[in-house]
Formats: sequence, structure tokens, C-alpha cells
Amino acid sequence: MTVQEQIDNDLKLAMKSGDDAAKRALRDVKTAVTRAQKNKDNQPLNDEETLTVIRKQAKQRQDSIDAYALAGRQDLVAAERAELNVLERYLPAQMDEAMIREQAQALIERTGAVDIRDMGKVMGPLMADLKGQADGRLVNRVVRELLSAPRTNS
Repeated sequence: MTVQEQIDNDLKLAMKSGDDAAKRALRDVKTAVTRAQKNKDNQPLNDEETLTVIRKQAKQRQDSIDAYALAGRQDLVAAERAELNVLERYLPAQMDEAMIREQAQALIERTGAVDIRDMGKVMGPLMADLKGQADGRLVNRVVRELLSAPRTNS
């Protein structure tokens, strides 16, 4: 079963069960997928392209959660969080900070990066390696910390 078929089935179940958060999230995904297909000359999306659309939708939800939290709108935070939880069911598990730190450190050593000015040498290849497995903001923060830390000569 393709990701799009799974979304269709889950949307039907959400409509029958009255799960409003799932209905909103899945309808938004279907709309975004349709838009992406039109941009691709009405060609159907494969599973990886569909997951890319879902990742974008999830990132939008996370950005909204951050903005609503800053504004003190916990009611909207809860609604966005519920929709984000629905979207995360379709995405592969995200790497934790320790795993990101380990891969970043290995890449820093391989590239010979020594300080924050070498951020570009590390971020491009690291994000390519971690595509879809880690949040870009977290990766950026970890790399920034590692390149800012004082070095000890061994």
C-alpha cells in the first residue's frame, strides 16, 4: 500500500470516527499532494515525494506551534500539536541529539573543520546524510555547538 493510499484510508477512518485533528491534517496533506502533482505536470508522486510533502506540512505545524506558544495561545498550540502527531505517524523516526552529535563530530573530523567559519563545510554534507531523519534546526544547533567548543590538541 502506498503512502497516499494509507492517507486515503486513514482519512476515511477519521471521518467515520469524528477525529477532527486527523481530518484536518490529512485533508491538508491531500491538498498539498495534489498541488505537488500539478507542479509535476499532473504526474503521481512516489512515496518519497509524498513523504517530502508530509515533512513540509509537519514543519509548518511545528513553526505554528512555536509561534502560538510565544503568543500564549495554548488552545491553538494544542490543535496544531494534535495535527502534527497525526502527520508524524507517516514519517520515519527522527534521530535524537546524541546520534546527530556523533555523526556531526565524525564529519567535522573528516572535513577538518575547526571553527564556526567552517559551518558550510559540515552542514551541507551532514544534512544530505541525515535527509528526513533529523530536524534541520537541531542539526544546525549541534554543529554550531561542536564548532564553537574549544579544541584540545591530542
